[in-house]
Amino acid sequence: MDKYKKLISNTMIFAIGTFSSKVLVFLLMPLYTRVLNNADYGVVDLIIQTGNLLIPIVSVGIINAVVRFGLDDSTSKSDVFSTGFITILCGFTALVLFQPLLAKVPYMSQHTILIYLFVFMACMRSLCSQFTRAKGYVRLYAFDGVLSTITTIIFNILYLVVFQWGIVGYVMAIFTADFLSVIFLFTSAKLYRYIRFKGISRLTVSSMLRYCIPLIPTTMFWWIMNVSDRYIVSHVLGSEANGLFAVSYKVPTIVNLISTIFIDAWQISAFTEQTQLARERFFTKVFRTYQSLLFTAGSGLILFAKLITKLLVSDAFYASWEYIPFLVMATTFSCMVTFLGTVYMTEKKSVFALATTAIGAGINICLNLILIPRYGVNGGAFATFISYFVVFLLRAVHTRKYIKIRWNVFKMLFNTSMLMIQSLILINEIPYWIWYEIGLTVIMIITNLGAILVALQKIVGQHLKRAQ
Repeated sequence: MDKYKKLISNTMIFAIGTFSSKVLVFLLMPLYTRVLNNADYGVVDLIIQTGNLLIPIVSVGIINAVVRFGLDDSTSKSDVFSTGFITILCGFTALVLFQPLLAKVPYMSQHTILIYLFVFMACMRSLCSQFTRAKGYVRLYAFDGVLSTITTIIFNILYLVVFQWGIVGYVMAIFTADFLSVIFLFTSAKLYRYIRFKGISRLTVSSMLRYCIPLIPTTMFWWIMNVSDRYIVSHVLGSEANGLFAVSYKVPTIVNLISTIFIDAWQISAFTEQTQLARERFFTKVFRTYQSLLFTAGSGLILFAKLITKLLVSDAFYASWEYIPFLVMATTFSCMVTFLGTVYMTEKKSVFALATTAIGAGINICLNLILIPRYGVNGGAFATFISYFVVFLLRAVHTRKYIKIRWNVFKMLFNTSMLMIQSLILINEIPYWIWYEIGLTVIMIITNLGAILVALQKIVGQHLKRAQ
């Protein structure tokens, strides 16, 4: 199958599973914002984000290695899955031993058991689902995404509406859905056949650990750029302000949705080219279409930020719309940073992924401490955008050492400037803002539509050529 056609085919399949899980955020927003008040939602958000910080530590980042080495035909799949499984068990055991210490951490003392349940089952589900994807069972991977979405909705209604468990119900709904997903994948993909505790290749174990260990701090730094502002907002402005901020993060998930669907398929296709020149052409063409989609989607989200917020959340959370524009910009560049991370993944240069992310995390914390006390919640949103923007610039320059992507610098600057203008217009609600937003969105579509259409034309043309 042609590399572009295969990429599109996998993207469509992953879209089925990923879209359902991502759209879950929007389906449940009306429920969350009506069952939980601003303060409770702020606490729930910190519980989940604390768990997300612990996941790469407990798993030693092994999920990244499971994907990378699972895609390598020369590596035993049993060695890969067994290494991941044993690593997670050992990491969680260590976490249990540290329970007395972790119980003293703010936001954990009252919810330690919930966080432990969330972390363990999230690690196991990631292991099973990502290994299934690496094995090439893309349809099963997609179906699991749909199934997980359905069960999560059911358990949220059951725990939050029927049982009225509040914060506990929110976390337990995620835990129960993840547990059922693990059982489903273990049986349907017969993952139990890949577990063994003896005879595992030491070379595979050492190679996987050398690859993933530098990614532990990398993931933690990613977490800092995504979440540190929420802790500082909660500390400086209170849980209610953080509740609004947490809600505003959900809308840019639409941009992240486009990225996640594509990246899942892209990570499989990125290894197909063997010659350097062919690889550079492939990366360049794909990125130009990718960034056009991201900027166009981001522009549309800023235009409809108020409307989306009005439809999705209760009146108590409506004010969260004003934090969406800068978060959309941050998410757009976060997605492009992830794309460039594929270069490091392809070359197995995880140390450089760590270095660039560490710089971004440092910038993020410094700007949060400066901007949030002075400008409030939007100071944190702007700090997140700047940190991702800097990481993108660093990776855009450094990855040329391995793959020389040909950048259209003028178009990138134009698209970024357009999003910034849209953000400032909406946040400040200048007179006739809606007409300015519509006009700027139309310009953004016209500017980026060409790259999208060229890609579609190429795919359709190749398909017709093969059909003849």
